[in-house]
Amino acid sequence: MSPKVSQKHMEQRRAEILKAAQEVFIEYGYERATMKHIMDAANVSRGGLYQYFSSKEAVFETILEESLAMEIDDTLDMVKENATSYWDMLMKIIFGEDGEPDDDMDPLAPAKLEFFIIGRNDEHRREYGTVRYNNGLKLYAHIIEHGQRSGEFSTKFDHEIIARSIIAFIDGLAVEDAMLSKEDLKIKEQSILFVEYLKMALGIGDHSTKGE
Repeated sequence: MSPKVSQKHMEQRRAEILKAAQEVFIEYGYERATMKHIMDAANVSRGGLYQYFSSKEAVFETILEESLAMEIDDTLDMVKENATSYWDMLMKIIFGEDGEPDDDMDPLAPAKLEFFIIGRNDEHRREYGTVRYNNGLKLYAHIIEHGQRSGEFSTKFDHEIIARSIIAFIDGLAVEDAMLSKEDLKIKEQSILFVEYLKMALGIGDHSTKGE
């Protein structure tokens, strides 16, 4: 009789597999990555991997779901607990903890782009992409709507339209990051300009437009 594996051990092993898989997708992209790559990176047998995930697609979707769910939960907690500046919250969500534009991109962004574009004609992936898009939309729109209600942001533009513009900008940078060499990228410069657009749209620095 084989020894019984504890739930805690299984959860830890699953987390280790996902962490290793993320590095595989960053290195190889989505299409070139294989379950064998993930097995080797996680130091797990074929049976051990398939005990947790039925396919490469299932592994990748789990990585996406858990990272977005964590981001949404952290953001909503910030909104509830520390609503002193919705602008600062928005900048942290877009650019990371320091809230400042830089040349860094999500290292998984090219693999995400590949996953959704190559699979755009697959019904399951399109449905999954729609759900993921709407979850991301909720993340940005929630902060903007709260900022408008508090009077920190202008109501000149609909909060959802601004949220969609943010997603479009980030996705556009992901395309450039996947296609261009590092020498040809101008991520920081474009991000600084986009921040200025957001300031104008939200009335930051123009108190006369607040609440319009």
